Amino acid sequence: MSAPGEPEASAPGGLQPLRRSPRLYEQVVQQLVSWADESGLGPGDRLPAERDLAVRLGVSRATLAQALVALEVTGVVSVRHGDGTVLLAAPRSEAVLAALRARRHDLGDVIEARQALEVRLAALAARRRTEADLAEIDAALDAMAEDVRSGGRGVGGDERFHAAVTAAGHAPLLGRLMAEIADLVRESRIESLSQAGRPARSLAGHRAIAEAIRAGDAPAAAAAMTAHIELVSDVPLLADDDG
Repeated sequence: MSAPGEPEASAPGGLQPLRRSPRLYEQVVQQLVSWADESGLGPGDRLPAERDLAVRLGVSRATLAQALVALEVTGVVSVRHGDGTVLLAAPRSEAVLAALRARRHDLGDVIEARQALEVRLAALAARRRTEADLAEIDAALDAMAEDVRSGGRGVGGDERFHAAVTAAGHAPLLGRLMAEIADLVRESRIESLSQAGRPARSLAGHRAIAEAIRAGDAPAAAAAMTAHIELVSDVPLLADDDG
């Protein structure tokens, strides 16, 4: 960005430095969608590297990453570990921003639903789990740990772990209720695990839940799941950013 007192210089490639404001990432989303459209980019095309985009827009890498996650959960891009950011669709920026604002309203409800359902399921899993259930929980932990070690976010392993705990609860109705919100939970999972340091902390939370379930300690399993949901519910789309 320009030195203090100097005018902002135009960024190359049709992207302009942005003024800081609450929810700066929404401005980033709007510029990226508009720029992709003006550049003739379509499904399958890659966006420039994150470092380059951040410099062009005059924002931090954290704000840019937040915008890319917002585009990912609304189905506009796919952020692939080791393969960059790929466009899946090119909708109008107004539609994307409307979807993001609707999601902020939904996220609070999703978090409350998880607290009601998954805490109870963890306690039931501690009482009802079988050896097969424990084996699947361990396999999910191993899958997430391997992904995180290789630099990934661990989204697949995270999803598998929570599905394994749900199955171990042997409560069909609660399981069906979890299935009803699965897509929304997955979106919040992507947002959470995209934050720096979050995959490792989430994995540690999973291990605490698994340990309590293995020990047959229902109160400890419920407490561990409560702490875990509180951690992963801290997602950027529910808060103002500072650029």
